[in-house]
Amino acid sequence: MPVHQEIHTVRTRGQEMYEITELVAREVQRSGIARGIVTVFCQHTSCSLVIMENADPSARRDLVAWLDRLVPENDPHFEHTLEGADDMPAHIKMALTRTSETIPVAHGRLLLGTWQGIFLWEHRDAPHARNVIVTVVG
Repeated sequence: MPVHQEIHTVRTRGQEMYEITELVAREVQRSGIARGIVTVFCQHTSCSLVIMENADPSARRDLVAWLDRLVPENDPHFEHTLEGADDMPAHIKMALTRTSETIPVAHGRLLLGTWQGIFLWEHRDAPHARNVIVTVVG
């Protein structure tokens, strides 16, 4: 069974969702694998990966706002605060979402739905360089 794997660095500017659909689609094409799966994995504990609507940005803004209300910064119950008020909330947001996504591949293309995109969701305020591993198996 053929396997293709690459590590990409995604540079973030702070808390935001960064679409990486095209990055993943390019790796699927580069792999030469026509049918199988692609797994996207993020090697960090304060950002996550989600499949979300990519047509209307208000859907992403609503999700970000909802999670910010669920896990606010400066919660007096947090003990892990050495790296700043955004650190523990970032870890919780990552744990509530995902660090990997698996998408089927057919005819050498991602089988995402019409309005689906793959996003790296940065949960920290400061810019970061995030490692994303794309593995295509077929």
